[in-house]
Amino acid sequence: MEQPPARASAVPDGLRPARLTVGLISAGRVGTALGVALERAEHVVVACSAISQASRRRAERRLPDTAVLPVQDVAARVELLLLAVPDAELHGLVAGLAATGAVRPGTIVAHTSGANGVAILSPLTEQGCIPLAIHPAMTFTGSDEDIARLSEACFGVTAADEVGYAIAQSLVLEIGGEPFRVREDARTLYHAALAHGSNHLVTVLLDAVEALRSALWGQELLGQELVGGAPGGIAERVVGPLARAALENALQRGQSALTGPVARGDAAAVAGHLRALGEVDPELAAAYRADSLRTAQRAHAPEEVFAVLAEVNKS
Repeated sequence: MEQPPARASAVPDGLRPARLTVGLISAGRVGTALGVALERAEHVVVACSAISQASRRRAERRLPDTAVLPVQDVAARVELLLLAVPDAELHGLVAGLAATGAVRPGTIVAHTSGANGVAILSPLTEQGCIPLAIHPAMTFTGSDEDIARLSEACFGVTAADEVGYAIAQSLVLEIGGEPFRVREDARTLYHAALAHGSNHLVTVLLDAVEALRSALWGQELLGQELVGGAPGGIAERVVGPLARAALENALQRGQSALTGPVARGDAAAVAGHLRALGEVDPELAAAYRADSLRTAQRAHAPEEVFAVLAEVNKS
């Protein structure tokens, strides 16, 4: 009779894995946040790697009972090895672990890269490991809010087989997240969508805050701080409720959430915006133009709006 995969017994009834010994490579923002979440689910983070002083301090604060060891030593002593390194470092890390033979057969090896599936883990899969890609669709700043947000996050999961999907699903559910499957060949598109919806959102909001600071210069009221770029000033308090409402409307109402001069077809207002922004920062005006063009396409704006955007582009 064919023997089941080495780690199949870790998932009783296909839902709850046995308590696992966990190793983190490395003790960055993502790794330590997941480490804390896994310990709260009664797994044990026995070791982590931490090279920089910031990583060491983070490990000491978040995982005080976890040993800080070299990468090979972390890999050799755990049942679940979590590779939480930047995407550019993942291939080299996997190749190095495979070359040293530090990871025991049957170890669950999961990485947190959004852009990669399980193919990048193939050197370890060939050595008998169970490969998983478990990507939290969440932004991490290093604050304690990161840990709390994991319970509200969705996790993009890719595995080699149904056993792998069952393990990944149970781990995500245990820490309070919502797992969903991402095809191996769709990981790059999946990651691009998330980067566009989060990273670029930050850029747009910070650009808006800076423009608003310029607009309100000299109009301080009741000691409101407008200068210096420190977060939390009146500009952020003005933009915050508006941006949050726009975000919720977009998620709940889709295309009908589009408002403003572009969606209304007010070409004169758009031209005025571009002139005003250009006086403050030409690059900001160029970004506004690009966003306005995409908004005009979505809103099926009248030709007058496209003509204004085209004129600015030629100038």
